[in-house]
Amino acid sequence: MKKIHISDTDVQGMVLEILRQINQDNWRPDYVVGLTRGGLVPANMISQYLNIPMETLKVSLRDERSEPESNLWMAEDAFGYLSQELRGESGTVTDPALRKKILIVDDINDSGATFNWIHKDWPSGCMPNETHVWRAIWNHSVRFAVLIDNVSSESEVTMNYSARTINKYEDPSWVVFPWEQWWNPQNI
Repeated sequence: MKKIHISDTDVQGMVLEILRQINQDNWRPDYVVGLTRGGLVPANMISQYLNIPMETLKVSLRDERSEPESNLWMAEDAFGYLSQELRGESGTVTDPALRKKILIVDDINDSGATFNWIHKDWPSGCMPNETHVWRAIWNHSVRFAVLIDNVSSESEVTMNYSARTINKYEDPSWVVFPWEQWWNPQNI
């Protein structure tokens, strides 16, 4: 299989392109979520550049030895979920004014499976019957960024920001990022 090698300089340029797109949208996340493992480097770079916090979320669907990590508190942040202390006498459980803007970052949207999992997981644990509200949250207060978006993936989630697009049906090359090749001379 043909490999496309991405350099550190390429990654820096791609992150700058994503930051340009975010700026063009006049949108600023409250925090960045880096998906382990590939999303950690670009998420950290975005976090550093914007001077905002970064969190991590483990969604390694290829590694069948571990379960994806469901961080319910992130879904609650996205939804504007109120804790018991904040509900008061009205019993209101959500406040749209408290919704956090969250940018979820990965290196590549390859098959769509990772983003599809998040898209299903977050509503399943936080206000699962509020599908109309979740539709308003996705791609508005919660946005998605990847260095490379495979436009032929089966992703139910639209990538808001991507530096490059590929089509693996037309060119099934394997993308190799710097963090995947630095230690292994066979990958160079």
